Amino acid sequence: MISALRTCLLLASVSLLGTVVTAQTVPLGAASIYTAPKKGDREIPPARFRTPTMLNTPAQTSQWYSTVLYSAKPEALFVQPMTVRPTAAGLEVALPVKEVQPTERRDVEIRYPHAAPLLIAPAAFAPGQSKLAQRGDWSVAISMAREADDMTVHVARGVPYALVRISRGDALLTLPSGASAQVHGTDTRVLRVNAKGVHYAVFGPSGGAWKQNTEAQWQLQLPAGKGYLSAAVLPDGADATVALFTRHAYTAIVDTRVGWKFDRASSTVETTFSATTQALEGAPASALLGLYPHHWFNNPSVADKLGPAFDTVRGKIRLLAANEFKTRLTYNGFVPYWPAIADPTRKAELAELTKADQRNARRMMLEEGKGPYWQGKGLQRILKLMDVVEQEGDLAGRDRLLQMVQKRAESWFTGEGGGYFYYDKKEGTVASYPEEFFTVEQLNDHHFTYGYWIRAAAEIAMRDPQWASTERWGGIVDLLIGDIATAQREGAPFPFLRNFDPYEGHSWASGIGMGEMGNNQESSSEAINAWVGLILWAEIKGDTALRDLGLYLYTTEVEAIKHYWFDIHGLVFAPEYKNIEVSMLFGGMYAHNTWWIDDPRQIKGINLLPITTASAYLGFDPNFVKKNVASLGPETAIYNARGRYAKPPDIWQDLFAKYLSLADPDAGLASWNRWGSFELGDTRSHALHFMQSLKEMGTPDFGVTANTTLYAVFKRVNGQRSYLAYNAGKSPITVNFSDGKSMTVQAGQLGRL
Repeated sequence: MISALRTCLLLASVSLLGTVVTAQTVPLGAASIYTAPKKGDREIPPARFRTPTMLNTPAQTSQWYSTVLYSAKPEALFVQPMTVRPTAAGLEVALPVKEVQPTERRDVEIRYPHAAPLLIAPAAFAPGQSKLAQRGDWSVAISMAREADDMTVHVARGVPYALVRISRGDALLTLPSGASAQVHGTDTRVLRVNAKGVHYAVFGPSGGAWKQNTEAQWQLQLPAGKGYLSAAVLPDGADATVALFTRHAYTAIVDTRVGWKFDRASSTVETTFSATTQALEGAPASALLGLYPHHWFNNPSVADKLGPAFDTVRGKIRLLAANEFKTRLTYNGFVPYWPAIADPTRKAELAELTKADQRNARRMMLEEGKGPYWQGKGLQRILKLMDVVEQEGDLAGRDRLLQMVQKRAESWFTGEGGGYFYYDKKEGTVASYPEEFFTVEQLNDHHFTYGYWIRAAAEIAMRDPQWASTERWGGIVDLLIGDIATAQREGAPFPFLRNFDPYEGHSWASGIGMGEMGNNQESSSEAINAWVGLILWAEIKGDTALRDLGLYLYTTEVEAIKHYWFDIHGLVFAPEYKNIEVSMLFGGMYAHNTWWIDDPRQIKGINLLPITTASAYLGFDPNFVKKNVASLGPETAIYNARGRYAKPPDIWQDLFAKYLSLADPDAGLASWNRWGSFELGDTRSHALHFMQSLKEMGTPDFGVTANTTLYAVFKRVNGQRSYLAYNAGKSPITVNFSDGKSMTVQAGQLGRL
């Protein structure tokens, strides 16, 4: 998929990019890509703090460690379970402890801050500027070199050790206030630290020796050829725990990889996490990996192998002595649209709404803002209206809406309309203008923004495949896909999985990763929307590799949402946390808030929108849905008691009605006000069609799967099921459901049983 794009775009632009100082364009099919920002538009920030080798790769934005690339004084990295922070004085290492922070919203935020750290530094030289020196799929190396001297730090997601290599001299360890340390019995390599009940162990090489310089400082004498130490956070101070950590302390993780595989027959995604290790000394031992709840919950392959656990901001991280483990998740499917409704009364009402929405469609295509986020959202909004118009039989109306959206998208793709796209080869990213939400200055929200454009392009391609050809507009869509979802690790024009954190299982939104509590993501549902777009585009193009990547991203992020945003299984949220769900997830914190307002309706809604036929995952636990919607009343009362009021008072009422319909369609329809407010990524037509469809078909049934990509199953109260499947291919397919039902679906059609 991306190789043809690289040939077309990069070779055409390589001679320009080194010299162009004014905005010019290069062709990409019928589209035009800018080779520099237009006059007055912001430049992309350089990821300066990388070693020469890493400077020759696309900048690794939107990751848990991206602060290192962009700041001379980087924030703490929330590696989990430990935190580390490179500073001018050396490397800080800490085990975060829970803090409950009351807010003016009369709720609490749960924080696990980087605090009271150990400080590791070379004795023979002062550390230099921290720079990213190496990256694996879930590990990094950070160089703190000064001229010929170097101190390099190796950390990996979930791993409770920081390996520090020092090129010359001894190592110094400074304790936090109130901490004490002692050599561990007869093993003089090991120094145990108790920092007011927070436990650490620092492991030196054989032949090394610890000596105490002052009450707060220890020195590790490093023998020639063994310039390393391993600093570990411990779940407790027991001797057995120290013994366990000693066995694995001399296993260096030199690389990490994630691999995924979609099994069509069982509709499952298998993910493999692998660490490549090297023994620093002694008999080889495996790595000691920390598994998050989404790794170990309901995972029989590791259930009897787990050791001690850490209390973390992500719940219990449980230790596994292994270099590899697997997870297996069910993909429950979706279809791009639902069929026409049957109820004659609702059908008549829907006809009135679609006429009105079609009259207003051009205005609604960009009702707020002027930038790429709002325009992409507007394109998808009108295409979802088009779905309803089409399924209800108004093909002329469908064609008018399709042409309207195509024309608007094309005007952006050529740079002749309201905005344009710019590819920066040096930094390995696509920027879009006019800028909004710091998408250029901080490289934020690429998956949210481009996800809307990708999904819109896929919806167009379903009706007009030629439009999506490489010769026309398919190349620029592939460019946007490459920006947020490149699976190639070496030699690609974009970084590996820009926004996605393979180990934590979800995306990050901040491009440069700044903030004392680490990177963050607010709208998990908009991340899902991006992966839906990938899957649809891949199915239409027949790109199985991209399809499998999209299925991996979609299925994995859905699982992470269940745990870390909704805590469906009760494994993550602290007992002090007062809200039903999390709306903002940080590396070291979770909170019930938004970046722009603390209105509870928008706080709750930001992790629901856009609600489309691909949002069935939100109905996984009907009781949770009902409880979540019911909490709006008490939360709003608190908001009002503070003298604050939503504007309008029913803002996003359509969103909550649709959400409730996933659990109780009758209640959802009853709560919906046809003439009430509506979320600006939706229409009244789509809302009514969505809810009435659920009333007629039933709520999502997650107990039945199918041997195809695009399918959905629903179950009514009486137990009767409805089955849908969409065939994006060019020949008929037979779809087999896991409960024995089967149907044949013609090419380009939605089948129903």
